[in-house]
Amino acid sequence: MTYCVGMKLKSGIVAMADTRITSGTETTTAKKIAVHQDDKHSFFIMTSGLRSVRDKAVTYFQEVMAEKEFNKIYKAVNAFGEQLRKVAEEDRKALEKAGLSFNLFSIVGGQCIDDEEPKLFLLYPEGNWVEVGHSTPFVIIGNSGFGKPILNRTLKYDSDMNMAMKLGFLSFDSTRVSANDVDFPLDVILYKTDSFKLVEHRFEKADLATISEIWGRELQAALSHVPEAWMDVALNKLPS
Repeated sequence: MTYCVGMKLKSGIVAMADTRITSGTETTTAKKIAVHQDDKHSFFIMTSGLRSVRDKAVTYFQEVMAEKEFNKIYKAVNAFGEQLRKVAEEDRKALEKAGLSFNLFSIVGGQCIDDEEPKLFLLYPEGNWVEVGHSTPFVIIGNSGFGKPILNRTLKYDSDMNMAMKLGFLSFDSTRVSANDVDFPLDVILYKTDSFKLVEHRFEKADLATISEIWGRELQAALSHVPEAWMDVALNKLPS
């Protein structure tokens, strides 16, 4: 599986992706973020799904990028979707015959020269997409269930990058401790509005072990402060 999250903020974009690749009994590490940037555009593509489909679609898209420039992000998303459909035409039947699903989901985010603000998109395996808006300013692909609650409760469009990075890591950490197919290293992408410069950084498990331990202790401490009187109506029914 995979854990990738993209967060759209007033100040820019924060994105994170795990690096675990699992195939049968084999576990390896591979980067799941592809970056494209120059002085007129700066965007990334994160993927969840079959690695062979991802690599082929990204390679085809790199050839497109070598021949044309995009002045708006949605045009780059359309172009990547076209390459994804091309791969589907070439490989879907063979994959399904082998019992595999054509299931590549993608998050594309960044800014091109004519975009008034950074954009964030969720691209489906069929090549169609939706844009992430201000009201729910994040999207997760891959193993999404464990990491959503903290983002749903706390992340806002007006949150700063510090808060987004903190929440993104805690969301990833909740997924990591609950699922054995998501793990470090954790790749992070930061983009500041109108900068046209993506920043990349990789965190190893040892880098964030203390933060994970602190969060675990804070959760236990918070639980002790939750009122208990509401439980009495049920607990009082137990035999004495």
